[in-house]
Amino acid sequence: MSGDAILEVRHLSKSFGANAVLKDIDFTVHPGDVTSIIGSSGSGKSTLLRCINLLETPTSGDVLFHGDSIVEKKVNGAAYRAKVGMVFQSFNLFANMTVLENCMIGQTKVLRRDKKEAKEKAMQYLTKVGMNPYINAKPRQLSGGQKQRVAIARALAMEPEVLLFDEPTSALDPEMVGEVLAVMRGLAKEGMTMLVVTHEMAFARDVSNHVVYMADGIICEEGTPGDIFENPKNARTKEFLARFRANE
Repeated sequence: MSGDAILEVRHLSKSFGANAVLKDIDFTVHPGDVTSIIGSSGSGKSTLLRCINLLETPTSGDVLFHGDSIVEKKVNGAAYRAKVGMVFQSFNLFANMTVLENCMIGQTKVLRRDKKEAKEKAMQYLTKVGMNPYINAKPRQLSGGQKQRVAIARALAMEPEVLLFDEPTSALDPEMVGEVLAVMRGLAKEGMTMLVVTHEMAFARDVSNHVVYMADGIICEEGTPGDIFENPKNARTKEFLARFRANE
């Protein structure tokens, strides 16, 4: 256990049948870290987040939260996910609930907050992401960027210790990407511990303090943004980043 680590992923592997999607993944997340996980589609990045969040059960290895294994059977998944929240690519809002209700339901069901407190917290975080004017709207009335900001507010209302983002901008129109990244940049500045699977290389380079490059289910290279973007050691990292630079 490394001192103040919040999350430690140790020798994590995940297979679906004969297909090994993750192989012996190891890394550590400390309080205030913004870790960006980059790599081509199909490299196992989203599966890694789903294992960390117990939406998938690792085939082998372990995930430690404050030094305690969360892979053991007795862990309460809902209570753990309240502390390690997740923002999905496809928003995952409840279509039949208003924006405000979407941000209250987890608080009342999982955290057992009363309605008054849940509403206050929901309003606090909806205001933070600029969505408080839309509290009575249903998801279908919102743009993609607005939905994702509501999804972030919903995750924040649980007051998690860590937020996982699974390609939070990849389902958005280009003009909406900025508004979601701006919210994420703000959270990073405030010291929120974040683990972000992203194709937004500028975000990974400028906002993270730790970058993990994955390919074919393994971590090829990890380090500071300076290490990875300015001085990559691994041939595959160099090739991947050359494609990014060509598109800049």
